[in-house]
Formats: sequence, structure tokens, C-alpha cells
Amino acid sequence: MAATPAIAALEKAGIAHDVHRYGHDPRSDAYGDEAVAVMTERLGVAPEQILKTLVIDLGSTLAVAVLPVPARLSVKAAAAALGSSKAVMAQARDVTRSTGYVLGGVSPVGQRTRLPTVVDESALAWPMVLCSGGRRGVEIALAPTDLVAVTDAVTASVLA
Repeated sequence: MAATPAIAALEKAGIAHDVHRYGHDPRSDAYGDEAVAVMTERLGVAPEQILKTLVIDLGSTLAVAVLPVPARLSVKAAAAALGSSKAVMAQARDVTRSTGYVLGGVSPVGQRTRLPTVVDESALAWPMVLCSGGRRGVEIALAPTDLVAVTDAVTASVLA
């Protein structure tokens, strides 16, 4: 049995992936930075290969933006990529209720409610990227094209 809904969704879809676990420091709320520090040292990947999952509110629905941890999101660009005129960051309670994941462990894969998703086009430059595995301290490595396919995402430049 898979450890998280994200891992289960990848297994069900037959998508090749590797799961990497590390000890999350419960005193830290810099979840992406923590993942970057551990994964760059452990796997020798670039910080830009490690992606964060941000949930935005388009007004009528929530949506997901996936981008490199070191980058900043342009909510305007993400909204436009998803066919909306505006967006704001979603409230934490709405994120958890909709995705089934807690902040710092939100995966773009295996969400309770499948949300419209945009993956920053820079992810496609890498043979492999990492994203949250659905729990703090769990990262999933997979091909960016597989990430786009399994989330039914659009790709666009969403960096500020």
C-alpha cells in the first residue's frame, strides 16, 4: 500500500518515480527551503529541479501552480495560463480541505479534488524534477513530462 495518495496515484497511473524521505524539522515552516537543502546535497540536483506546489484562488475555483522552489510565483501569469483574469493565494484551510494535504506537504498529484494545474515551463528543461510526495519530508522524483501528464497540467511561464 502506498504511503500517500500522491504515491498511490503515480503507481496506479504506471508512472516511473522514486520516493525520497528525509526527517522534516517540525520547528521549520520553510518547507521548500528544507527540501532544497536536503535534496541538493543528497541527490546533487539543482535547486530549480525541486518544485513547490502553490494553491491559488481563481474566484470560482481553486487551482495549482507548480514552480521551482527558489522562484516567485506571478499569480497574474498563473491565472492567465489557467484562463482566468485574476487570482490570489488560497487560504490555508481551503487548501487542506480541497487537496487533502497539509501546507508543506501539498503534492500536485493525488489531490482529494483534482484542481486545474499549471506547471512552470522551466520544469521541462530537466530530465527529472522533484515535487512533494504528499507529506512533509517526502519528495517524489519523476520526469517533468510525466508530472504534466498525470496532473493534466498546462505549461506556461508563471515566474514573477
